[in-house]
Amino acid sequence: MSLVYISLGSNINRDHYVTQGLNALNRHFGPLTLSSLFESEAVGFSGTSFYNMVIALETNQTVEQVAKILRDIEYKNGRAVDAKKFSPRTLDLDLLLFDDLILTEPAQIPRDEITINAFVLWPLAEVAPNLFHPIFKQTYAQLWQAYDKDSQQLRKVPLKWKA
Repeated sequence: MSLVYISLGSNINRDHYVTQGLNALNRHFGPLTLSSLFESEAVGFSGTSFYNMVIALETNQTVEQVAKILRDIEYKNGRAVDAKKFSPRTLDLDLLLFDDLILTEPAQIPRDEITINAFVLWPLAEVAPNLFHPIFKQTYAQLWQAYDKDSQQLRKVPLKWKA
């Protein structure tokens, strides 16, 4: 079994698409470990605030299979095939970590966003505080502790999803 971490984000009909995303992940992969749900301002463009969280799960599938499932879930939930990087999202699912692999294809693993964006690092530090970043060789708790928390403001919001 591989241990996988996925970030989930939405800034269009957020409660609905967070629920849809979690339901789909649960159907495909079974039990999920969830971080808190956070609200953060859009990064890279002006837009509605996002809901973000990190999900941990175990799977026997390959990294390629998981990446395809994530894209399929996004498309089934209204994501445009030609969506621009910095634009509104119904549902954004990014593969952050797949065991301790370091890859560039089919996705960048570990994702750069882990150490750049508070809305990825804080929830990842919640669900995997003692896990080591495969490149930086620090735990996610250590990386979060050192992060400039004034650079991006987050607030926890209630998660309405029930498994």
